[in-house]
Amino acid sequence: MLRSFQRSHIAFVHDIIMAAISFPLALYLRVGEGVVYYAPHNILFSAGIFTLIAAVSFWYFGLYRGIWRYASLNDVIRIAKAVSVAVAVLFLVLFLTTRLDWMPRSAPIIQWFLLMALLGGSRLTYRIAKDKSTARALVRQGTSRLPVLLIGAGDEAEAFIRETERSADTPFKVIGIVSLTQGRVGRNMHGVDVLATVDQLEDVLRKLQKGRYGLPRRLVLSGDALRHEDNAKWVEVADRYGMTLARLPKLGDLREGLADPLQIRPVAIEDLLGRPQARLDRDRVREMIAGKRVLVTGAGGSIGSELVRQIASYGPSSLTLLDAGEFQLYAIDMEMAEKYPDLPRDSILGDVRDRTRIGQVFDRYKPEIVFHAAAYKHVPLVEHNPNEGVLTNTLGTRNVAEACRTAGVGTMVLISTDKAVNPANVMGASKRLAECYCQALETLPPEERGSTRFVTVRFGNVLGSTGSVVPLFKRQLEAGGPLTVTHEGITRYFMTIAEAVELVLQSAELGRHGVTEGGKIFVLDMGRPVKIIDLARQMILLSGLQPDEDVEIKVTGLRPGEKLYEELFHDSEPPVPTETDGVLLAAPRVVDYGLIKQVFDALEDSATNRNTAKTLELISQLVPEFQPPEIGVKSIFADKNGSETETAS
Repeated sequence: MLRSFQRSHIAFVHDIIMAAISFPLALYLRVGEGVVYYAPHNILFSAGIFTLIAAVSFWYFGLYRGIWRYASLNDVIRIAKAVSVAVAVLFLVLFLTTRLDWMPRSAPIIQWFLLMALLGGSRLTYRIAKDKSTARALVRQGTSRLPVLLIGAGDEAEAFIRETERSADTPFKVIGIVSLTQGRVGRNMHGVDVLATVDQLEDVLRKLQKGRYGLPRRLVLSGDALRHEDNAKWVEVADRYGMTLARLPKLGDLREGLADPLQIRPVAIEDLLGRPQARLDRDRVREMIAGKRVLVTGAGGSIGSELVRQIASYGPSSLTLLDAGEFQLYAIDMEMAEKYPDLPRDSILGDVRDRTRIGQVFDRYKPEIVFHAAAYKHVPLVEHNPNEGVLTNTLGTRNVAEACRTAGVGTMVLISTDKAVNPANVMGASKRLAECYCQALETLPPEERGSTRFVTVRFGNVLGSTGSVVPLFKRQLEAGGPLTVTHEGITRYFMTIAEAVELVLQSAELGRHGVTEGGKIFVLDMGRPVKIIDLARQMILLSGLQPDEDVEIKVTGLRPGEKLYEELFHDSEPPVPTETDGVLLAAPRVVDYGLIKQVFDALEDSATNRNTAKTLELISQLVPEFQPPEIGVKSIFADKNGSETETAS
C-alpha cells in the first residue's frame, strides 16, 4: 500500500513538472525565438499560476486513481477534462490580471495540445515499455502459451485478447478469430486476424493446422457465439479435431467483478441452448414489485426459489415464502437472510391443499402480488398417484385463486407447463385444469371477479430444475454411465431457470394491465426443441469422453404418460406476439366458471376419498384431450349441432 502511495506521488510530481514547462514551451512554439522579447516576470508568473491551478485540477479529476500500466481511454478522458479546466482557469486569471495584452491568443490552445501530449504520451510510453518487458520476460522464461481460436468477434473477444496481450500470467495465445457475421472478416483485433465466418470453421482449422502455431488446443466461445443457433455443432467439431471447448466470461460478469477477463470456463450444456437474448424491461418489473407485499407458493422449489431471488432484488416491501417442504423452505430462507438481511421476510410451512391454512396466510400477510409455483411436476410419480396430483396441482390452485379473490390481491400468476397442451398424463391434465380455473375467473365481470387479475404463464422444461434430465445425466456420468434415454426420438423444449423466471415477471407485468382479459394465457418462447439423445451425446463430449465408446447411451422405453414431444400451443390457440420479446399470447378454450366450480367440487370429493376411477373420469370431462387407459367418457363439450361429443379410449 505504501508502495502504491509513493508511486501516485511520483506521478503527481511528474505531471506538475509537465504543467510548469508547458506554458513557456507553448509560448516558444507560438513565437519561436521572439520569446526573448517577452518580459520574464510575465512568463514566470503565468507558469507559476498555471502550475498551482493544474495541481488542483489534476487531483480533483482523479488522475492518480488509475495505474499507468493499465492506462486506457478513460484515463485520456480524465486528462482532457483536467487540462481543459486548468487552461480555461489560467486564461480567465490572466485576462483579469493583465487583460492578455502581452500574450498571443493562440497560446492557450497550443498549451492544451502540448500538455495533453506530455501527460498522455508519458503514460503511453510507460505502458508500451512494460508490455515489451513482459513479453521479453516470457521469452526468457520459455513460456509456451496455449493456442486458442475464438468464435465471435464481439466485445468479450476484444476484452479477452487485450488482456492476453497485457498479462504475463495468461496461459493463452489467441491465434485467430472466426466471426459470426461477414462484416468483420479480414479485419484485425489487437493484432489478431478475423479469419472467416463460422460456417467455414473446419476450413480455418485445417489451415491453422499447417501454420506456425499448429492446431488450436481450445475452441473458445464468446457471449454472442453461445447464443448462436449452430453452437451445438461446434461440440462435435472440437471433438473431431481433438480440441476442448471453453467459453469466455460474460461482460456483465466482468462489470460486476464476478470474473477475471482471462478466465475461460468449461462450456456447460446450458450454454448450448442457442437462444437469443430477450430484451427485458426491468424498470417496469421493478415498478410492479417495488414496495409491494409479495407471496410465492412453492418457494423452495426450482422455479419458486428463483422467483424469490429475483423478486427480492426488486425491493418488495415484504416477501412471504410458502412451501410444504421443510428443508427446501429452510434453504431459500437462509439464502435470503444472507443476501437481503434487511428485507422483511416470513417463511411459512403450509400446503396449498389446506384451504384453512391458505386463508390464514392471506389474512395475516395480505399479499398484493401472488406467484403460484407450488405443484407436483414429475410425470411418472403423478401418473401413479393421480389423486395427489389433482389435490395439489388442481385443487391447490383453486384454493390459492379463491384466497386471492377474497383478499383482493392485485395479481395472481399461475406457473403452468407445456404438458398441459393435449395432455397425455395426469400431471399435464391437472395443470390444464388449473389453467382452466384461472381462465374462468379472468373471464368473470369485475364485480364478480373482484380486483384480482389472474395471469397464467406456460413454458417447457427448465435446465437444472429438480427432476430435470440434465442433473440426471450428470449423476449418471459421474457413475460412469450409462446415460438413459427413454426413446431415440424424444424431444423437449428447454430454457434456463433464470431466463424463465425473468420472462414470468415480464408476463406478470403485462398481465396486470389486462392483457389476458377473456382468458388468454402467456406462453414463453422456448426456442427450438432439443432431442434428448443429442443432449446426452453433447454432455458426454463436453466431459471429454466419447459416446458409445467411453459412455453408453441406453434407450429404456417411454415411461407411463410420457409423450415423444411436447407442444406449447393447442391447434386452436395460435400464438400472438406481445410487446415483450420471448413472451407470446394464446387463447385456449375457456370453461364457464359455474361449470368448472361444480366439477371441481366433485373432483375434491373423489380425490380426497382416493376414488381414482371417478377422479380420472372427471378430469376427462373438463379436458377431453386427456384419455386415461380403459376409461371411456362423454365430453361435456357439445359439438356444432348441440349434441354431446362421444370420446372413447
